[in-house]
Amino acid sequence: MAPGGLGGIVVRPTEKDPLKMSAPGTPNPASPAPSQGSPRTLGPISDLERHLPAEWWRTLFNAVYLKTDGDVVENHQNTIQDISRMLELTGLGPEAEIVDLCCGQGRHAIELGTRGFTKVTGVDRSRYLVRLARRRGQKMGLNIGFKEGDARKFRYPPASADCVTLFGNSFGYFERAEDDVAVLRAVRRILKPGGTVVLDLVNGAWMRENFEPRTWEWIDQNHFVCRERAIASDGHRLISREVVTHAEKGVIADQFYAERLYTFEEIRALLARMGFVEIRREEAPSALSDRNQDLGMMANRMFIVARAPAASLPVARRGAYIPKVTVLFGDPSMPDLVKLGGQFNAADFDTINRLKAALDELKEYSFTYFSDHSGLIDFLRKEKPQFVLNLCDEGYKNDAFKELHVPALFEMLGIPYSGAGPCTLGMCFNKSYVRAIAEPLDIPVPLETFHGSDDQAATLPSIFPVLLKPNAGDSSLGITKDSVVSNQQEFMAYWEHLRATFPDRDILVQEFLNGQEYTVGIIGNPGMQMTILPVLEVDYSGLESGLPRILGYESKWDPESPYWSEIKYHEAKLSEQKKRTLIDRAQLLFERLDCRDYARFDFRADANGEIKLLEANPNPGWCWDGKMNIMAGYAGMTYADMLRLILDAAQARYALAPQAATVAMQAMAS
Repeated sequence: MAPGGLGGIVVRPTEKDPLKMSAPGTPNPASPAPSQGSPRTLGPISDLERHLPAEWWRTLFNAVYLKTDGDVVENHQNTIQDISRMLELTGLGPEAEIVDLCCGQGRHAIELGTRGFTKVTGVDRSRYLVRLARRRGQKMGLNIGFKEGDARKFRYPPASADCVTLFGNSFGYFERAEDDVAVLRAVRRILKPGGTVVLDLVNGAWMRENFEPRTWEWIDQNHFVCRERAIASDGHRLISREVVTHAEKGVIADQFYAERLYTFEEIRALLARMGFVEIRREEAPSALSDRNQDLGMMANRMFIVARAPAASLPVARRGAYIPKVTVLFGDPSMPDLVKLGGQFNAADFDTINRLKAALDELKEYSFTYFSDHSGLIDFLRKEKPQFVLNLCDEGYKNDAFKELHVPALFEMLGIPYSGAGPCTLGMCFNKSYVRAIAEPLDIPVPLETFHGSDDQAATLPSIFPVLLKPNAGDSSLGITKDSVVSNQQEFMAYWEHLRATFPDRDILVQEFLNGQEYTVGIIGNPGMQMTILPVLEVDYSGLESGLPRILGYESKWDPESPYWSEIKYHEAKLSEQKKRTLIDRAQLLFERLDCRDYARFDFRADANGEIKLLEANPNPGWCWDGKMNIMAGYAGMTYADMLRLILDAAQARYALAPQAATVAMQAMAS
């Protein structure tokens, strides 16, 4: 991917309609649907760097990128020249295994395929470009693997590639130079001893002195782009701005991006630091432009060629990375206010026994189990487990507010573990925080009003029905059939119930979404392998009339409730486009909330059919009859298969951590 001209951050207003509240008797005004906003320009600005998003590359490379930069990155002659030069410099033949990192729309990987190379894999962060690359490769009948991945931590077999390429100025995007080091570390990890890396980079020394501060050009009969450029305050990055305009419709994008400017001496020192040898600079082909105008970062490039040393990095044995796993549960000997009756019961012990039976099928691992929370800290200090499968979603000492304390202990003691970190668990425990993150991402959320724990006076809603629930909580505690209220009397009754039952908790008053309800389950990690389970739909049709259609406390904990027995699930009956939209939103939240290994996202449609986010669930329920396992079953997995996928994802993530090799070797030796 090469930002020769374009960025992709479309600036949109983020205002949403609040849930309109009023005093009793106030007329109910019509509530317009939340606006998704439209692109707008910021107008003249004096400091480009101040408007640069830290992670501009997450949404940069899209259809607009191919339009504004297509004169260079879709110029087939450029691709032919690049591949010919790369093969000339490396001497690789069709039998070579090549990874085209930051492959974009796949142009270089596809060119290699047309020349008879059969072991080519393209990796890119842009979902849009990866899909486009797949379609193009399939159309040409080429057997090329394209997959999504973060260049700093993508998943690929260690010491297996003959060559890794980064074409088109795809190095130096990140805000921190340490992230560039992480990219080279990842490249070094997958290269065979003596394997080659080829970096196609802008000539930083030349660009620093010769960039054009302002340009503009027509990119087709209807669109033109205006560009501004400036050196960042640290002197090491070139900041660019593009305003893309349609002649009749006006501004369609106002976007910013940046690239670190490396001299050959600087990149040579960086490669040497990573252990690469035989580092040399070679001339890159001159870039061609269909429009013969602004080449941007493609104007003056250099090819850097280096070899991995003869000795490869330590690699853990295949299969389980750390085979000895300690499984941590809630403590059955302690009270648990979430569970029916306030303690573990027969159904809970049955769930644990089913889990143990499924884990017994994972022969590549050996498991021990621990649940004594009174001795947990001493156990972790003295025994120091090699890896923890953290299934303690009850929280430390079965206190849901202390769910984050468990991984915090692992962090402090340096113990690798599965699932979300303490920050993510704490953030997602507060529903208003998740909403605050989702809304600027243009993920629709319910209209709602927040009431602090010290707000003793209730402001009545002007629209009904609404849902009342605690702002912080887990396992649907405080959400029952009485949470959905249709008039002022019901509202005040449940308000007083929540205040009495949870006196220290904030309350959310939220529009009641009465449409179809969906769940997206994800197992894996960004930049590595991510498995999207079949989208689940909740079937409320069996519930007797008069009962609110919700998945509340009764549906999870009360076997005597009709919610327990009458609610069913099936695969979602959605168009592919709507399903894809839900999955995209779930993946975006997975990354933005810093979820790890597995997570679940619940959505529901409003009365107009707009599907909105209900909840984000890091470390969701792992039990045999839970949503995650139901979705896994639709994908043809057994319960054991799902657990293996979660555990493998966690260990693969840890295996790519910089400190992991030493720890893994010690674990294997013991």
